[in-house]
Amino acid sequence: MTDGIEMFPLIQRLDEEGNLTGELGVLSAESLKETYTTMRFLRTFDERAWNLQRQGVIGTYAPFKGQEAAQMGAVAALNDSDWLVPTYRDWAASYLRGVPMEHGLFFSKGHPSLGDIPVGKQVLPAQVVIAAQTLHGVGVAWATKLRHENVATVVTFGDGATSQGDFHEAMNFASVLEVPLIFFCENNQWAISVPLAHQMHAETIAQRSVAYGIEGFRVDGNDYVAVANLMHDLTERVRNGEGPFLVEAVTYRLGAHTTADDPGKYRGTEEEDTWGRRDPLLRLEKWLRAQGLLTDEELVTLDAESEQKVEEILAIFREALSMSPLVLFDNVYATMPTNLASQRAQFEARVKEVGA
Repeated sequence: MTDGIEMFPLIQRLDEEGNLTGELGVLSAESLKETYTTMRFLRTFDERAWNLQRQGVIGTYAPFKGQEAAQMGAVAALNDSDWLVPTYRDWAASYLRGVPMEHGLFFSKGHPSLGDIPVGKQVLPAQVVIAAQTLHGVGVAWATKLRHENVATVVTFGDGATSQGDFHEAMNFASVLEVPLIFFCENNQWAISVPLAHQMHAETIAQRSVAYGIEGFRVDGNDYVAVANLMHDLTERVRNGEGPFLVEAVTYRLGAHTTADDPGKYRGTEEEDTWGRRDPLLRLEKWLRAQGLLTDEELVTLDAESEQKVEEILAIFREALSMSPLVLFDNVYATMPTNLASQRAQFEARVKEVGA
């Protein structure tokens, strides 16, 4: 068996104790404090969304707790012209690219506004079909290449997606076409209840890049400093025509796959405790405290501000729920076919009978 760990050593700059093991690189202490502030807000939102599902306010939700550093680092180097092609868990990455945070709630609610990406934001709607977006990412990157645009595209997906045929077809197409694309895998160790060791016989996901003749990298996905610096380097390289690349960000989901499963049924608390100590939020907090850049008083303020922002998002979300369900029939045809018009009329009558 190929020694994938030796071929693709883990890139790390900030260890779990909050000690720098490398350089800050393109980052600064000030930018890291801003990153921490955003990360803390995102954690607050994610935990609130979980509670909203338990209260019956939203439907199934896929939390990203523990994967904030990977997602934020994945898009850290993108500019306004670059593209993000996300999967269904990537609300932190999408938020940084300009997608309003309430879209995460819309997605769980099946609300029509979930695909309403703000004009000018280069983000595709979140994909729920596993690995399908990897092919979409290749298509986007290929289009930018054919148009001679100096643009980078990042497509994100989980470890389970790398077991799908779409992923391998996308890697092959991207390699043959030499598109300006970064495949960014958030390896959170579990495809719902299936551990990585039961998904593949290889030691790393990064080594799969070898089969397609492209460069692969393996980075500590709970280390924002390492991920952001790597992505700055690779984004610049794909703009220079050196792509595509495959990045395996080794991380861990600290909760369930979605609100529909119980991780206590398929993994042990010892493993969860180990990864809990590697929490990207705690890691960055330790470093900021050691630099004298964060105090207990500031944390209280940050938490209050995060809660306020979440309340504002919820207000927007609740307002959007007042939309008529008949909108499901709109915006598809310029002139609605007769059979669809009939269905709309029947649905409208039913709504009046039982309520929206």
